[in-house]
Amino acid sequence: MRLFLLTALTMCAFAANSILNRLAIDSGASDPAGFAIVRVLAGAVVLAALVSFRGGQLPLRNRRRIAGAGSLSLYMIGFSIAYLTLDAGLGALILFAVVQITMFAVTSVTGSAPSARQIAGAGIALAGLAWVLWPSGEIQVNPVGAALMIAAGVGWAIYSLVGRSEPDALAGTAANFVVALPITGLALLLVGGEWNMTATGYVLAALSGGVTSGMGYALWYRVLPQLAPTTAAVVQLSVPIIAIVGGVALLGETASLRLILGAALVLGGIALAVLRLSRR
Repeated sequence: MRLFLLTALTMCAFAANSILNRLAIDSGASDPAGFAIVRVLAGAVVLAALVSFRGGQLPLRNRRRIAGAGSLSLYMIGFSIAYLTLDAGLGALILFAVVQITMFAVTSVTGSAPSARQIAGAGIALAGLAWVLWPSGEIQVNPVGAALMIAAGVGWAIYSLVGRSEPDALAGTAANFVVALPITGLALLLVGGEWNMTATGYVLAALSGGVTSGMGYALWYRVLPQLAPTTAAVVQLSVPIIAIVGGVALLGETASLRLILGAALVLGGIALAVLRLSRR
């Protein structure tokens, strides 16, 4: 039960990131590149301060930083730039589909292939997510944006997989943010265009970076060693649904029948993939 609650809290933190991002960018309080840079900066500052307060040290020169910070940078850069040209729902669908495929493929190669029930559950959940997020009207997919979102999905999948071997979740996450900051900042400043942020944008980005990203990612690294890779891949499909429900509750958005039925499919698919069926 404790693992379930921690995992659910982590997914809520990830969903809160999406809500904060939408609040900042949709309202014009921030541009995507600026939001991402401040987000990583705030995460690095808050996490490094917590590690220092605890009396620990940042493992900056550890070999894990190559994969951890590198994949985090790939995710942040690809995610931020892709949304300049992609519909929000389609972008999220591409991202989570790629995360699923990458994590399932890696675990299959490493010897822990997913079962037929896990594959079926993931397929049902992904179909429900596609139903909810699929754009209405004519679909125009920008190939560059799609490629960037695919790269972001691969980056997040790698970040999740390498987190299973991180001995200190808080210190490892802090080091990843610190190392990823100059890489992410430089890349986004080169291609992100003009810096356009208001005071509200800074607050929302700092909250996203210091709390829902920094602490959320540290919590994710803490629970990952206790989750099978396939389970970690499937439960993340709940994040867009939680974000949409949060939008209904906090932003006054409408809960349609399509959302309700799609959410039921997602949760049912996750349950099928994750819960163990007892034999009589």
